[in-house]
Amino acid sequence: MQLASSNMVTATAVLLAVYSAAVVALVVRGALRTKSMDDYAVGSMAFSPLVVGLSLAASMMSAATFIINPGLIALFGVSGVISYGIALPIAALVSFVVLTKGFRKRGQAIKATTMAQWIGQRFDSPRYALFFAVLALLLVTFIVLICVGLTKVVSKALNVGELWVLIAVTAFIFGYMMFGGANSMVYTNAVQAMLMLIVAVAMITSGFEHFGDGLSGFLAKLRSIDPALATPTNPKSFLFRDYFEIIACQLVIGVAIVCQPHIITKSLFLKSDKDVNRYIAVSVIVSLIFFAVIIVGLYARIRFPDLTVDGHRLKTDGIVSAYVVKQFSVGLAVVIVLGLIAAGISTLEALIQSVSATITADILRPLRRKLGAVVDASSPKEVVINRAVIAGLGALSGYLSWRQLVHPDVSVAIFAQNGVYAYFAAAFVPVLFGTFIERVPKGAPMTASVLAIVVQFSVYYGRITSYMQTPVRNPGVAGAIAIVCAVLVAGLLVIVLRSRTRAA
Repeated sequence: MQLASSNMVTATAVLLAVYSAAVVALVVRGALRTKSMDDYAVGSMAFSPLVVGLSLAASMMSAATFIINPGLIALFGVSGVISYGIALPIAALVSFVVLTKGFRKRGQAIKATTMAQWIGQRFDSPRYALFFAVLALLLVTFIVLICVGLTKVVSKALNVGELWVLIAVTAFIFGYMMFGGANSMVYTNAVQAMLMLIVAVAMITSGFEHFGDGLSGFLAKLRSIDPALATPTNPKSFLFRDYFEIIACQLVIGVAIVCQPHIITKSLFLKSDKDVNRYIAVSVIVSLIFFAVIIVGLYARIRFPDLTVDGHRLKTDGIVSAYVVKQFSVGLAVVIVLGLIAAGISTLEALIQSVSATITADILRPLRRKLGAVVDASSPKEVVINRAVIAGLGALSGYLSWRQLVHPDVSVAIFAQNGVYAYFAAAFVPVLFGTFIERVPKGAPMTASVLAIVVQFSVYYGRITSYMQTPVRNPGVAGAIAIVCAVLVAGLLVIVLRSRTRAA
C-alpha cells in the first residue's frame, strides 16, 4: 500500500540525506574526543544543562510516545489518553525529580559510568553488578520497538518495502553509534529534541478543528464511531479495562520507569552540581509537551473511523504514519516525518550507548579477567571491543524487529513492555533504597530484584490474576505487581536484617 505522493517521496529522501549528513558530522566531532570507554559511556566534554536536559527529554520520549502508543489510543480511545497521557507522565516526572539529585550524588562519589556499576558499587557486590549487566539485555526489546516504529514511518514516507528500510535504518544508526558515544549523542539528541518540539506542536494542534464545538463536540465525534472510545474506561480493550489498569498500574510503572540506564544515568553527564536544577527544569517542561502527543491517536481515529485507508486495513503500529502522510501538506508532512524519525533515533542512540557500554564494561571485562587476559579499562582496545558488541546488538535487533513486523502481537509495544518493565521492576528497589537509605543490607535489594523478575514473568506467562486471561495480556499489570512485591519484601528485609545486626 503506497500512501505518499511522488513529491513527498522526493522531499523526504532529500531531507533524510541532509539529516544523515548532519548526524555523521556530529558523530565525527564526538568520535575525535572518545579515547576510552569512560568517554564513550559518560562523555569527556562539559555539557550545558540545557543540552543534557534536551537530551534526556528526547531519550525518554521515543518512538513509543510519538508513533506506537498513539496507535493504541486510536484503537481504544480516551481511556488510553488518561493512562498514557496523564497517569504515567505525572508519576514518571515526579519520580525523575525526586531521584535525580540523589542518584547523581552517589554516582559521582563512586565514579560509576553504567547502571550496573552504580548498583554493584553502591552495594559492594560484583555479582549484583553482573546480574544487572545481564538484565540489561532485556532492553533489546525496547530497541526492537523503536526499530519497528522507524521502519513504519520511513517505509510509508518513501513508499519502500519494510525489509529494505529496516536494513538501512539498523545499519546506519548502529554503524555510527560505534564511534561517537556520549560525546556525540548528547548533541545529536539535543538537535533531535528541537525537531521533536516542532513536530509535537504541529501534531497536537493538527486536530484542533475537531474541538469547534468544545470538548463535548470532540467526544461526540468519537462516540459516533464507537461509544467505548469516549469513556474513561474501555472494557473491550486489553490495556484500559478499569481504573486499576488505567491509573493504579500506570502510577506504579511511572514511578519506576525512570530507573532505565538511558534515563537515570543522564545526570552523570553534568560536570557541576549547580547545573542540576536547570537540567531538571528543562527535562520536565520539554517532556510534558512530548507526552501530550498521545492525543494524536484520537485525531487519527476520527480521520480513519474504520482504521482503513484505500480499502487496506491499518496495522496498529502504522496508524500514526498513515495519519501524517494523509493529514498534512507535503512540506509539513516531510518535516513531521523527520521529527518522528528523530524521536525514535534519540532513544535508540541512548539505548545502544548504555546497553553496549554495560555489556563491554560489566560482562565482557570481568569475563576476560577471569580468562587470564590483562585488561586496562582506559585502553583504546576497550572501544574496539565495544564496537563489536554494537555490531552484534544490531544484528540481533534487526532479526527480532523483522519478526515483529511480520508477526506482531497486536502491537510491538506489548513485546517491548514485557522486557522493559521486567528490567526497571528489578532496578527500582536498588535505585530507591541505594539513593535514600544509608545502610542497606545488600540481601534486601538483591532479593527484591530477583523477586521482581520472577513475579513479572510468572504473572504474565503463568496467566495469574483475571487480567491475564485474555489472548493479549497487559505487561503493565504484571510489572506493577512485581514492583509492589519487590518494595514490600525489600522493606521487610531491611527491618529484619537490621534488627538481627543490632542484636548481634
